[in-house]
Parts: sequence; C-alpha cells; structure tokens
Amino acid sequence: MLHRDGTQKNLVPTMNQDKRWLTHAIVRPPGPNFSDGLTSVDLGAPDYQTALKQHAKYREALRSCGLTLVDLPPDYRYPDSTFVEDTAIITERCVVVTRPGAETRQGETAAIESELSKSFDHIGFIQAPGTVDGGDVCEAGNHFFIGISARTNEAGAQQLADLLLAYDYNSEFVDVRDVKSILHLKSGLSYLGEKQLVVIDELAGFEQFRRYDLIRVDRGEEYAANCVRINDFALVAAGFPSFAKRLNECGYSTISLEMSEFQKMDGGLSCLSLRF
Repeated sequence: MLHRDGTQKNLVPTMNQDKRWLTHAIVRPPGPNFSDGLTSVDLGAPDYQTALKQHAKYREALRSCGLTLVDLPPDYRYPDSTFVEDTAIITERCVVVTRPGAETRQGETAAIESELSKSFDHIGFIQAPGTVDGGDVCEAGNHFFIGISARTNEAGAQQLADLLLAYDYNSEFVDVRDVKSILHLKSGLSYLGEKQLVVIDELAGFEQFRRYDLIRVDRGEEYAANCVRINDFALVAAGFPSFAKRLNECGYSTISLEMSEFQKMDGGLSCLSLRF
C-alpha cells in the first residue's frame, strides 16, 4: 500500500493486472439488537443466534482465502454496524472514510477511522452534505463505478471521484435510483477481475458496463450477484446453484456461505468486511 508521499507499506504481490492480492479484512459481528437495523425488504426478522453462526462461517472463509482478520467487537449503539463495508473505501493508493446515507449509521465511521489509522497514514473523508455508502462503490482495477442511490448522493459521489482522481483512479457514476430491486449498486454488481462483471438483468444494459464481459445472474437468483473475489476464491451466497455453477464453469473456485439472516437486513457478502 502507498502513502501519499509514495513510500510503500505492506507491499504484496498482485494476482493479475487488475485485481489486488488481499491480506487483511476488518469484520464486526452483529450485536443482539441486529434486528433493530434498517431494511428495505420484508423477509422477516433475523434470528440473532443464526446470524452469529453465519458470521462465524464467513470469518472462517476469509481466513481460508489467506486473510488475517481484525475482529472488532459488536457495537451495540449501531444495529447495522456489522456491515462495515459501508464505512470506508480502501484502495492500494488511498483510503476514504465515508459518510453513510442513513443518518443513524453515520456514527459508525469513528471506530473504523480509528482502526484504519493503525495501517494508513493518510485518510480522506466524505464531508456534508455529501453521503457515500461503501456498498455503492465497485472497484474494477484502476477504475471505480460509483452508484448514485438512496444512500449515496451526487455530492458525495463527486467528492469520492475527486479524492480517487488525486491518486490516478478514474471513476464514473451509475445512477441506480430507478432500479427498485437493489439498495446499493453492489447489490446487483460485482467485479471478479479480468474484465468480468457479475450483473443482474436490470443493470446489464447500462452503457457504463458495455466494455466488460458480463456474467448475468438468472432471474430469481439476483441476490447472488453480490459475490466477492478474494485472491484465488470467489465467495458466493448459498442457495443459488445456477450462479455457482456458472462461476465454476468460468474457472472460479467458489466458497458457498449461508447468508439468510443478513439478506433480511439488506446485507450481502461484500457488506460484512473491509478487505485490503
């Protein structure tokens, strides 16, 4: 990783031209008030004990992918705080602490900033009136797709684009406010490397994605679009066999994880960790 002054810290090999080799992840298990968090779906209340078991399996999977975990304790003040991805954007060259679009979540960033400051000397910030959720930011090599959504506004997206440009990253906006089936951009989009994007049907026709190879998710399996490439593996949500088979046919080694309790709270696989 690079400091702003160009010196290197924790230099790691890259697996290909546009996908980083990851070594660490920040995670936080849900607290007992997890069901008090925000959700836009009507799938019933999550079962806390089941959520804890699923989160433990998730952490096991990250370790099996070669990651060292930073295990933060549950934060009882913020029921949604297990979804740590929304609080920061971490790249090889820069780190940005976000300003979540839900006011009840904005206090989550302080603990994440404190943790990130242990590994990164220079951290940028999204400032009011801008809002950005990490779930709206998809890294595709040196290019970033920034979703404009119910949680990420134009002001926040522009701030993030400017911060990224300072480190020679390009970005473009993807307005998903009319895509009612997803909360965040990455609810329906994932980047696997090698110019391959996983997309739901509603995003497949967007102009921004025309130069990529698209792996389309079957109708009824849209939740599976939020998958995560980590080094030599792809984490996928359990219960979507057609999608898992498609990734296997594309040459990816997959790890299937039960995510039912997090799905009830609008959460996906990428939401549960900050990977770097």
